[in-house]
Amino acid sequence: MTLLEICCYSVSCALSAQQNGADRIELCAAPKEGGLTPSFGALKAARQAVTIPVHPIVRPRGGDFCYSEAEFATMLEDIRLIRDLGFPGVVTGVLDEEGQVDFPRMQLIMQASSGLAVTFHRAFDMCVDPSQAAKTLGQLGVARILTSGQQASAEKGISIITELNARSGVPIIMAGAGVRAGNLDVFLNAGIREVHSSAGQLMPSPMRYRNTGLSMSADASADEYSRYVVDGDAVAEMKAKIAHHYLP
Repeated sequence: MTLLEICCYSVSCALSAQQNGADRIELCAAPKEGGLTPSFGALKAARQAVTIPVHPIVRPRGGDFCYSEAEFATMLEDIRLIRDLGFPGVVTGVLDEEGQVDFPRMQLIMQASSGLAVTFHRAFDMCVDPSQAAKTLGQLGVARILTSGQQASAEKGISIITELNARSGVPIIMAGAGVRAGNLDVFLNAGIREVHSSAGQLMPSPMRYRNTGLSMSADASADEYSRYVVDGDAVAEMKAKIAHHYLP
């Protein structure tokens, strides 16, 4: 049966996803950056509260996936912390200046994450040659690749996702980016083994007083009075569609 991973930006969202049938959580911070490493406090709380597998992301900043020495050193320390806290997996990825999987750095990541299932995240969608990258990641022992098929959404990238998924063995290909109940059949019918969704919605702030004349974001148009949260009903709907797909 296809596994449903939900991207969550808080422990409360992870609990909501769990209660509505998610099989696994990718735990992140900073949705407007596309997901950054969660804080130590969030990691500890998730380990204590969430019973399904939680794989935290390790990504020190937004933007590309070619990191400075200091940024990469931070990533290794965060991976060791996640390992020591007892998480079963981690989500990360690095590329070199030419858009290739950074093999030497990924070897160090695999060493630091010994015992963890490593997901190579959507840095994969920024690499120059997805077929070669998948082969390289398999050689490294990466457990899975999260990908949109190098397109703006996984639905648009289904041909590359299907091609990658047809390869035998590891890594598992997990489709992500714009995966919802409305297009889930595209991935189920293609035999995709794992899907990834934020299942998100914007929740308005409870604040009654609002100073709308300024923003804390570098993007001056950003809405400071809403936040991205998991829609439990959307998770439940996707889980139900997956179960129905596999009925005899």
